[in-house]
Formats: sequence, C-alpha cells, structure tokens
Amino acid sequence: MSETAIFAGGCFWCMVQPFESQPGIINVVSGYTGGHVANPTYAQVKAHETGHTEAVQITFDPQIISYEQLLAIYWQQTDPTDAMGQFQDRGDNYRPVIYVKDAAQRQAAEASKAALVASGRFQDPIVTTIEAAQPFYAAEPEHQQFYMHNPRRYAAEHQQRQEFIDAHWEEN
Repeated sequence: MSETAIFAGGCFWCMVQPFESQPGIINVVSGYTGGHVANPTYAQVKAHETGHTEAVQITFDPQIISYEQLLAIYWQQTDPTDAMGQFQDRGDNYRPVIYVKDAAQRQAAEASKAALVASGRFQDPIVTTIEAAQPFYAAEPEHQQFYMHNPRRYAAEHQQRQEFIDAHWEEN
C-alpha cells in the first residue's frame, strides 16, 4: 500500500529529482496546494492570486522508504531559514512548508524539525511551517519532470539551491 507526502520548498521544478531518484518512490507530481482557488494555473499562482504554494506530491512505498527518510531529504533541499521564498524564487508561493495528512505525519515532521533545530546546523531560526494538507492540484504537463525535459534551464534554476546544499549539508 502506498502513501503520499506533500512538500513545498520553492520552485517545484527543483524539488522533483531529489525525491524521484530514491528507491521506493512511485511518483512525484509538481503542483499547487494551500490556496483558496480550485484548479489554479501556473500563471495565477506565480502572480500571487491564489494563495497556493508550489509543491510536490510524492507517492511512496513505506516498506522501502519511510516518511522520516523523505523528511530528511526535504530538509536538505531547502533553506529552512527563509520564510518568503527559496533561493532566486521570492514570494509566499515559494515558502517552505511540510503539509501533513494526519497525526502520524505531523508528529514525524515536528520531531524532524526539532532535531534540525537542536543540531545547530543553522544559526538563524528554522521557519519552515508544518500545516495540514490541503487539496493538491497537479501543475500543467510542461511542469512535470522539468529537470528531464529542460536540463539546461533546470541546471540554471538549480544552481543557487545546489550551492546552498553544498555549503550546508556537505560533511567536512
């Protein structure tokens, strides 16, 4: 039986590959969640008209990869100290959010966040929020698996994120 997880961490183009490349991942869909308009478009979300965040919905096999492992991957893809965007993407539609579907996911997310805070890895406060899952709307087809279909643009979009990851997560 599969389960789902929803994470927002800036541009959804950059959030797919790190999860999709893991064993036990069935599907990763780029989309929108957390807003007040049904079936929003990319243009509406980008224009800040709907209240949605760009996010990824991950379908996974918990017998192969756990939700806790997904959380660990998530933290290493975002700047958890930046509440109003991620890297070159600015605005509330790019804010970092862990959307939880039930009490078990909430407990795991809160424990994971507390462990990150306690680690002292970041000097600034961890501002990633943990919120109840809302309806998830898949983005338009051109936004799915963007890294595979547009490798040059993906590399350019991913550069600041990769520099941050290297600076904060590479073990010395």
